[in-house]
Amino acid sequence: MNLGRIETERKSGLEPLHANGAPLGVSLHQFWQWSGSDLISNSQRGILAEFLVAHALGADSGVQTEWDAYDLVTDSGIKVEVKASGFIQSWAQARLSSVGFDIAPKLSWDASTNISATEAARPADVYVFAVHAHIAQESIDPLNVNQWEFYVLGTPVLNESCSNQKMISLGTLQRLCPTAVSFEDLPGAVARAAGPNGSTSARTA
Repeated sequence: MNLGRIETERKSGLEPLHANGAPLGVSLHQFWQWSGSDLISNSQRGILAEFLVAHALGADSGVQTEWDAYDLVTDSGIKVEVKASGFIQSWAQARLSSVGFDIAPKLSWDASTNISATEAARPADVYVFAVHAHIAQESIDPLNVNQWEFYVLGTPVLNESCSNQKMISLGTLQRLCPTAVSFEDLPGAVARAAGPNGSTSARTA
């Protein structure tokens, strides 16, 4: 039995739910509306952030691959990991959330081969930390790219400064990368961060 990787085709949203070919009067688009409209939830915000970065880098023509060793690959071959967080949540809050990111080295998995690495590492070349920085609940809009801040670090910088650390706070991240970049400036910041030793990270952007 051949159980190789299934190559996912990009859907239009018009595809109908059906019973052996008989349409049920509801489309994939409606499923997306039902399942993905809460863009402030941690899971959907992370997916949206990944898409925003992919779009900025021109790497959004395919489909998202879950659980791969890194999130995106640019046309020039830069491997990018995207991490997202925000101050506002969907649920009732007593105070703004603390912003932090998972940066733990992991046993990466290759979706094409179903083979896991034998040593924990950070296989991406560059990390993009996306902060939904807006704090006014009445005007929050994750689709507005101007409400986001992006901090870009080469993985060598992260490895040197954080070693086997599992989490990084926003404050520590800002000490490593004092200047956030805009959505429009992401391509240049990622290219710089992928330079020798990751030394030309967004701290010079």
